[in-house]
Amino acid sequence: MAMMTSAFPSNGPEMLGGFGMEWLNTEVSTGTTIMATEFDGGVIVGADSRTTTGTYVANRVTDKLTKVTDFIYCCRSGSAADTQAIADIVKYHIEFHRMETGEEPLVNTVANIFKQLCYDNRDQLSAGIIVAGWDKREGGQVYSIPISGMLHRMPFSIGGSGSTYLYGYVDSQYKPKQKKEDALKFVANSVSLAINRDGSSGGIIRLAAISKDGVERFTLTGDQMPKFFEDC
Repeated sequence: MAMMTSAFPSNGPEMLGGFGMEWLNTEVSTGTTIMATEFDGGVIVGADSRTTTGTYVANRVTDKLTKVTDFIYCCRSGSAADTQAIADIVKYHIEFHRMETGEEPLVNTVANIFKQLCYDNRDQLSAGIIVAGWDKREGGQVYSIPISGMLHRMPFSIGGSGSTYLYGYVDSQYKPKQKKEDALKFVANSVSLAINRDGSSGGIIRLAAISKDGVERFTLTGDQMPKFFEDC
């Protein structure tokens, strides 16, 4: 990035027209809200769509729900470059796994590949991942892989900068064996609440329902997003 700032006067790289220019040297980040939850028959994954570079919004409509297989998705938070690279590497490994076994991979298998990559490269990566999907052995499953590279299965998981504001809400609202419609509402409400509180979360809400029938994608924009008392 030094080449981009070298044309400025010596007292100017940090300021231009009164606005801070620190974002020029800041890593592109999916400072974000991501979430997944099990329901009776599958899983729901959801995320906001804001990608930031420091205080600058680099992309308002990022898709942070990344397809790994036809029945497994991952939600990405942290460095956009790191998480995209990890997802691509996992998909590469899974293609070989599918050719060798002749079957769709288990959700646990995919989650463990993510975990191993994150753990082995934990000093170089900034990546918080949620892996969620459906397989014929265990049904719907959600696995959380925080930045340290740990792995644990959970009935629901939240991540990203917006998750700080959600722990009380999700703990009180989660119900085991939810119906799909209730789980969609649970995730949409949670992401919307985080968008209202977290400066790094924003844009639209993307959702996906994954079951034995495949994947259904949903997008909530503008007035479709859940509203709460401060928006009324």
